[in-house]
Amino acid sequence: MTTSSISSVTAAAGRPRFFWEEAADDWRAACGAGRRPEFSEYVTRSLRALREGVGREAGTVPAMRSVHRVPLRDDGLDRLPDRYVAEHCTLTLFGLHQHTASEPVHRPGVGLGTACLLLRRGEALTEAAVERRLIAAATAQDLHELVQHLQRLVPLLQQAGVGLDYTRLFRELAVWDGTGRNRVLRAWGLQYTDPGTPVPTEGEAAGESEGRERAPYWVTFEPGSPDAGAELAALRAGTGREPGTVAVMWPFHRTRMASEWRNKGSLTRDLAAEHTALTLFARHQQTHDRRMHVPGNSPGTAVGLLARKAATAALERRFGHLLTSADAEELAMHLRSFAPLLNRAGVGLDYDLLSTALRTWDDPRRPHAAGRFRQRWDRDFHTTVTASS
Repeated sequence: MTTSSISSVTAAAGRPRFFWEEAADDWRAACGAGRRPEFSEYVTRSLRALREGVGREAGTVPAMRSVHRVPLRDDGLDRLPDRYVAEHCTLTLFGLHQHTASEPVHRPGVGLGTACLLLRRGEALTEAAVERRLIAAATAQDLHELVQHLQRLVPLLQQAGVGLDYTRLFRELAVWDGTGRNRVLRAWGLQYTDPGTPVPTEGEAAGESEGRERAPYWVTFEPGSPDAGAELAALRAGTGREPGTVAVMWPFHRTRMASEWRNKGSLTRDLAAEHTALTLFARHQQTHDRRMHVPGNSPGTAVGLLARKAATAALERRFGHLLTSADAEELAMHLRSFAPLLNRAGVGLDYDLLSTALRTWDDPRRPHAAGRFRQRWDRDFHTTVTASS
């Protein structure tokens, strides 16, 4: 395939195909023609040019100009377009990744989170090492810092034979310094924590494991473990933050959703509820050597136990405000105000129940959910208070 024929290939949307897409097509064309599966001289020469651009400023590497597909317009501005800079960064990362790889490393559909999940499941690095690198990239303050982290991560993917969707990465880099970063972060986190199909336990048939989910973090939390303090601190970092965007929380998420939603970084009710429950649990659990997740203890029961210790009109009034929450966000706000009180009193709470309430409180598909929770929690409160007399 010649230089001109490669660059003339267009995507279905009518845009010129990016160089990493052209390289993959070039390799497949050689296979389809019965030739040795290898890249053409044009692609090999261009890959060398991409590696020359590593660490260099966009637009300053003459050898890379022929592989850019984002056009530069003479608009009189000194600043290069964000998409052009993002393409430069993506090209150099692709050059590092494709270097010495015998097959195309551009793999459509494999986001960065998925790639790191595949890397984690391999034997080259420990789970902690992979998470450390992914979290470092996710917490980069700007595009320049992000690319520096990715330059260290990409060779590890190459060594492990893990590919990456470079068209997707290009789009993510293009919005990193803008308003689209949170969706990118959520997509990476959701991809990385994708539980997939559970592994059957001993004596269990493969099909039986498909409906079994990993237990929520608050169920499996071990108060006496060496990492307990650090884990709770990581979860508290998510307080008030947008669900799914706090990288240090990613290892503790168990939310399941369709792959399409994960790849889009969708903010679902399940994810929002789990995020809030995790942050509440972390504030509630700190300093205690026994688990504060207590099945059966609804917010009504928990506040009732508080009232038995020190009944005040203010406490009952605050509980009334919680019951009348208009939506899940307001409910979460009131629950956050109770977390320190429950912590100091050593009163537990059912976080499975709490997560369900946060997920369904204002769900239009469940118009009666909030009412049922209000009635039950109010009944639990009064039952618990009167039980002391």
